[in-house]
Amino acid sequence: MKGDVKMIYTVTFNPSLDYIVAVENFKVGMTNRASQERLLAGGKGINVSTVLSNLGVDSVALGFTAGFTGEEIRKMAEKTGLRTEFIEVEQGFSRINMKLKSIEGTEINGIGPVISESELQKLLNRLDCLRAEDVLVLAGSIPDSIPDSIYRDIMERLKGRGINFVVDATRDLLMNVLDCHPFLIKPNNHELGEIFGVELNDRESVKPYAKQMQQRGARNVLVSMAGAGAVLLDENGEYYETAAPKGTLVNGVGAGDSMVAGFLAGWFKSGDYRTAFKMGVAAGSASAFSEFLATGEEVEKIYESLQK
Repeated sequence: MKGDVKMIYTVTFNPSLDYIVAVENFKVGMTNRASQERLLAGGKGINVSTVLSNLGVDSVALGFTAGFTGEEIRKMAEKTGLRTEFIEVEQGFSRINMKLKSIEGTEINGIGPVISESELQKLLNRLDCLRAEDVLVLAGSIPDSIPDSIYRDIMERLKGRGINFVVDATRDLLMNVLDCHPFLIKPNNHELGEIFGVELNDRESVKPYAKQMQQRGARNVLVSMAGAGAVLLDENGEYYETAAPKGTLVNGVGAGDSMVAGFLAGWFKSGDYRTAFKMGVAAGSASAFSEFLATGEEVEKIYESLQK
């Protein structure tokens, strides 16, 4: 395959049922009625797998589910065509995240189930089956019942196997894996600035800090910047940057996950970082301009505009 990829695996440690609801004229302390509502399978890894599928790239969605909500997450994911291999957890239930669309993006995120050591071991045993040139996407938060070193533990366990790791996480979860040389990391400009104690508001200011992340071990550093565009520093030392495509922000949830998926799809199909970068920007923007995660057609339309 052009991007030297055999299969892409995504891991969502704490998936959710996302209850997305709009309430007009919300009043605190009163009974409010929804004007719109929708229930979706959520979680960063699941989002990546969904957009990959929309772009015609296969992946396997791994993670943990529990209880009646976990069963619904699995059903919803598979209904959209995803290949899932979730591990069923005995204690608790998969979380429900409420997203109040009409109140400045207010969210209430649930806790999630307790994952035992033996259940975690089942996931690790499954990951042991990955082969050279596979991609493993580790994305998002982890439940309290799992050690906060888990991303690094997984990468250390699989090191020397030729697996390409993608890490989309914040703070220590991200910093602790850099010397394991992940293939791709994708902080946004605020997360990157927080790591170094600076404000990064334009693409030029991002570049030296992307370089520092690379010097600490990351191979490719992709920085999303919402309306300010994006920057990629590839493993060959080349910078790519673009302004944000024109469009109306409809829903920022999942835009970063979509960017990861677009980058991987572009790399998978071409093996070219410029193509991967533009496909990532197109996918992230398409999801931001859409009510839900971007379709392949929406991504392709923006990708074509970036080629002009």
